[in-house]
Amino acid sequence: MKHWQIDQLPWDKFDPSRVDPQLVPAIKAAAVVERNSVDYAIYLNNVFHDDPDFKQAADHWAVEEIQHGDALGRWAMLADPEWNYQAAFQRYRDFYHIPLEVEESVRGSRTGELIARCMVETGTSSFYSALADATDEPVLKALCKQIAADEFRHFKLFYDHMHRYLKRERISTLQRARIALGRVTESEDDELASAYYTTNEPPSLPYDHNRCIAAYMSRAMKNYQPRHLRRVTSMVFKTIGLTPHSKIQDLAFFITEKLFFSRQRKFARMAGVS
Repeated sequence: MKHWQIDQLPWDKFDPSRVDPQLVPAIKAAAVVERNSVDYAIYLNNVFHDDPDFKQAADHWAVEEIQHGDALGRWAMLADPEWNYQAAFQRYRDFYHIPLEVEESVRGSRTGELIARCMVETGTSSFYSALADATDEPVLKALCKQIAADEFRHFKLFYDHMHRYLKRERISTLQRARIALGRVTESEDDELASAYYTTNEPPSLPYDHNRCIAAYMSRAMKNYQPRHLRRVTSMVFKTIGLTPHSKIQDLAFFITEKLFFSRQRKFARMAGVS
């Protein structure tokens, strides 16, 4: 069973006067990425083809992620009545594809795949937590709180299965760190840039990765506060097997905070977003 239903959100309290117009394009892009989890479920089912427990968990995860996309899409159509969520999602599906015909994880092991999934959930839980804190629009605030709670649960789901596979594959802390940090850097790949392009720019405008990733990231990253980044570093440390809430994590947080906000300012300059 889903933990909540879209119709349970306070849609009647939507307040257009409290919508940040700079945030709407990022919500549109996030909606289609969340909705596209159906493809990731196919990929995970192929990688874990002989693990019925995980396959069932992955299918349930996808159902919840799809609901996230549909709810975000519904909100974005309220914020921009001229935008069509379903049409934008189909355009995204036609434009961006992930490899589905696989038998093994692109991370080199099943443990590696689960580490990567933990990193994705770390990113999404922090993103929606930051949005919930940043927005004054009542419906978006309520929606982002619900999604963030789901994403924290999803992190635990993948984390628990990761430990199950660690007992078999025995990946070192260094290897885990490389996979985790490698997945973090992929946040600037074509998935989000393509999502921004297909939900916000006309087909007549040629796709440019640098333009689109800057437009998305500048809007998404500006909502973060230091406390969100501290939780990110804690979740990363937990995933790779290092002790969170330690002096080493304090140093990692200090470096992360400086790099993160420097990167956000760079993207904002590239995108011309204040």
